[in-house]
Amino acid sequence: MTMLLNAMLLAVRELRRNVLRSSLTTLGIVIGVAAVIIMVTLGNGATEMVAADIASLGSNLLTLMPGQRMGPGGNSGNARPFRLKDADAIERDIPGLASVAPMASQSMSAIVGNRNWSTNVSGTTNAYFESGNWALETGRFFNEAEERGGRAVCVIGQTVQKELFASQDPVGQRVRLRGVSCEVIGVLRPKGKSNFGQDRDDTVVMPLRAFQRRIAGDEDVRQIQMSVGEASATTRTQREVERLMRQRRRLGPTDDNDFNVMDQQDIAATLTGTTPTLTLLLVAVAAVSLVVGGIGIMNIMVVSVTERTREIGIRMAIGALEREVLLQFLIEAVVLSAFGGLVGVVFAIGVSALLAYALGLPFALDFSVMLLAFSSSAIVGVIFGFVPARRAASLNPIDALRHE
Repeated sequence: MTMLLNAMLLAVRELRRNVLRSSLTTLGIVIGVAAVIIMVTLGNGATEMVAADIASLGSNLLTLMPGQRMGPGGNSGNARPFRLKDADAIERDIPGLASVAPMASQSMSAIVGNRNWSTNVSGTTNAYFESGNWALETGRFFNEAEERGGRAVCVIGQTVQKELFASQDPVGQRVRLRGVSCEVIGVLRPKGKSNFGQDRDDTVVMPLRAFQRRIAGDEDVRQIQMSVGEASATTRTQREVERLMRQRRRLGPTDDNDFNVMDQQDIAATLTGTTPTLTLLLVAVAAVSLVVGGIGIMNIMVVSVTERTREIGIRMAIGALEREVLLQFLIEAVVLSAFGGLVGVVFAIGVSALLAYALGLPFALDFSVMLLAFSSSAIVGVIFGFVPARRAASLNPIDALRHE
């Protein structure tokens, strides 16, 4: 124990003699440790944000859309649309559904006085608000007479309220949508932007029958949104919806589906699974800085051994053992790397907090990663400090005393 304490005191004393050189040597370790922690923290924050963003879209959602799949080649634009009877059949024949919301939507200009704003107008039922976890800021949702009779009423998002009504209360006022005068009966609570950059508050929602008769001019339903009562039942419900729609659309055993049932949980798992993979890749790149920092420590320790050859010879001549010399230089390397690791941790916490705030991400600090990064810096000191320390311990005392 005494030998270890003396070695530590000698190591600290030597490092204090060359403060500038020691500081520059630890810079690589500081950057490496900080880069690892920052990447993991931002990656965790992005994962949490994606999960929260998808959760805000609704609970246990299944979405039925025309076309074989979304995106290029999905043929969704030419696929036969659904009808309101399809949504009724799903609600009637599929057990375990909390809500079924048929939808159709178009982009158009909403006009109030001399103000106009291009927004997305959707026709649906009150089930849409339930399945999508929407809440009211003010006003009310549709009543049964408005849904069945197709009255021109609407509920608007916060962005539409801001652009068309500014600070005025929009409830009771009217919005013109392609020549249709629509009474505003409610304003939705804000949800903000999605991770895909879509403003979810930039929306106008009206009864489906009113949208079909007075705006779209058809009976098409372009999307059916379903909320499953239990999360564990989504896979079974998805299969049952596919079976029912194949029957209703008269598809043969060898025919491909001309519709697509998307599970919100699958989308969430895909997105939240991608982020950690990217984070791991960035951490691997950042960890290279630790190796570079270790090489810098090895380089400086080799120089230090060369500079202090005569000192080493004197110590060994008066009785210092090889293991004591080895321990002294090894501790110097570990102190350098550990100090760099500590500074890197403190620096990473501050930078991570600033970047998370600037990027609008949750500040998801992982203390286990901080401990791992700090421990790695100490291990780097041991690994890259051993060779110079071993070189110092193996010097011949007579040759070392003759060294100039």
